[in-house]
Order: sequence, then C-alpha cells, then structure tokens
Amino acid sequence: GLSGEIVKRFQIGYASNRWDGLLNTFAKTSQQRQQLLDLKLINSNDSGRCYDFFRDRIMFPIHDRRGRVVGFGGRIIDGDGPKYLNSPETRLFHKGHELYGYWHLLQAQKKPPQVLIVEGYMDVVSLAQNGIDYAVASLGTATTTEQLQRLFRTTNTVICCYDGDRAGRDAAWRALENALPLLKDGVDMKFLFLPDGEDPDSLVQQLGAVAFEQQLAQATSFIDYFFEHLLTETDPSTDAGRSQLLSVAKVRIEKIA
Repeated sequence: GLSGEIVKRFQIGYASNRWDGLLNTFAKTSQQRQQLLDLKLINSNDSGRCYDFFRDRIMFPIHDRRGRVVGFGGRIIDGDGPKYLNSPETRLFHKGHELYGYWHLLQAQKKPPQVLIVEGYMDVVSLAQNGIDYAVASLGTATTTEQLQRLFRTTNTVICCYDGDRAGRDAAWRALENALPLLKDGVDMKFLFLPDGEDPDSLVQQLGAVAFEQQLAQATSFIDYFFEHLLTETDPSTDAGRSQLLSVAKVRIEKIA
C-alpha cells in the first residue's frame, strides 16, 4: 500500500533470493570481498564460502544524520527466519546511536515542534505517507540516552509511541529511565500506548492522520506515567509501601538536572 513517491523517499528496495547476488555484483577483488565481510553485507561459513547476508527481503536503508547509508533492515516476505533482520554492528553502524528516519525528518523540517518515537521501519514509512513526517524508530532496542540526546537537541517534545503489551511498556520504561538525566526546563517527554494488536502503521491506516494526531495530543505526561508505573510495583496504602515508593522514586528523581 505504499506510493512510489514514499518508496523513493525512503529508498526502499529488495534483496533477491540468490545466495550470491550482492557478492557477484560488488566483490570483484579480494579486498572488496573483505570490505563486504567487514560491513556484514556478506557472511562466510566454516569452509570459507561467502554468501549474501540479506536474501529475499524488502530492504530499508538506515541513514546517518548526514544522509549516508550506514546499515540496513530487511523484512521477510514469506518463509522461515526472523521477520526483521538488521545489520549487525560495524565500524559504520552503531544502532544505539542511529535512528531510522531521522535524516528524513530533518529534510522535512529542521526544528519540528514534536518528534514521535515508534518501534518499526514500516511505522515511520506509513506515518510519513499519511503526512505525519516527524516519526523516527529506535533500531530494535529500547531508546538509548544517545538517541534521546539527539532528539532533545532537535525538538522540545518527544512522544514515545509503543504497543500497550508488556514488551512495549518495558521499552517505554527503559526510555524514561534513559531520559532522566536529559530532562530540564523546556523539554518534555510523553507516552502513548496503543491498543492490543495495533501499531502506528495499522492505526494511521485505520483512523487517518487527523484522528491519529488527536490520540497523540492525549498522550500521558512524563510525571503521570512515572508514578503510574511505580504504583504498579508498590502499595502506597501501607507505611512500608510508601517508604518503598519514596526510595525507588527518589533515586530516579535525583538524576534529573
């Protein structure tokens, strides 16, 4: 359901299902072959035979902040194997530092009023197709302090948009903890948890951009989510529970500048 224009903007491609498509195209010399191995675009087995790392997948190039491709995410079309396969760490690609869609976001607007953090490549692309061009995805990990630091330099408001399931809530809490040292006057972080089985891609297609943005406007504030989460782990109706709440909250609050 993507338009040609959006596919072009994000440079979405396809890795053929051949074992040696990339290898035969780019590894003309032993030096080039070594480079492809170093950048994890090809693998070698125990007997030293090389083969392509990505095969029969829709390919999402990952750009650094200067627009250079530093890694890839590949989504399976059908068959076995993980749904998404991402470039491993290389000398060019450090997933804790990069954000999918960040470069595209800067092309759309240098100082966006808010930035949305989502979990997947397709979420970013589908939102952009619907006119919401301020979304980025953390690359398969909880949003790191480095990623958040970059976002807070770009915008004053970051909204974490995650699935409402356990994994989504765990990822949101880790993002909150990583954000604590970065919070100061004038910057804000909010949280939006989606209904079961929905992701931003499915939701924006179902609701449209206007209704989706209305949901964003109702995102939970940092403070509310902070205490809501801690209250699921403590019982403030008892002295012991209040004391426990105080101790777990205090160490975190002290990290805020």
